[in-house]
Amino acid sequence: DCSRRFTTYERMEETPLRVIKKDGSRVPFDRSNILKGLLKSCEKRPVALDAIEEITSRIERQVQEMFDREVSSKYVGQLVMEELKKLDNVAYVRFASVYQETASLEDFMRLLKPLIGEEP
Repeated sequence: DCSRRFTTYERMEETPLRVIKKDGSRVPFDRSNILKGLLKSCEKRPVALDAIEEITSRIERQVQEMFDREVSSKYVGQLVMEELKKLDNVAYVRFASVYQETASLEDFMRLLKPLIGEEP
């Protein structure tokens, strides 16, 4: 008598997290995009590379914990702005002005007011 034991293995398909861009397209989440944006914003600022890498990791972790399949680029951008605001005001304004497509002096002033203690 030959007994056999069968084991079933379920393979969990790993669906990579995707970012929904402003135009509605979807691209794979890529931490290097966050890192590049932070590096560009912090260029020629007294910000340690370690701090930039830590922020990148913190944002990546937060996004992956909160979202299973998709996250909006707007949400990721907000996380980056929150981190930069705590790190370096000039880097924050650089990132925010590009990210929010600041088109006028009034828009730019709206970014600055919270930093100088005025209400937006």
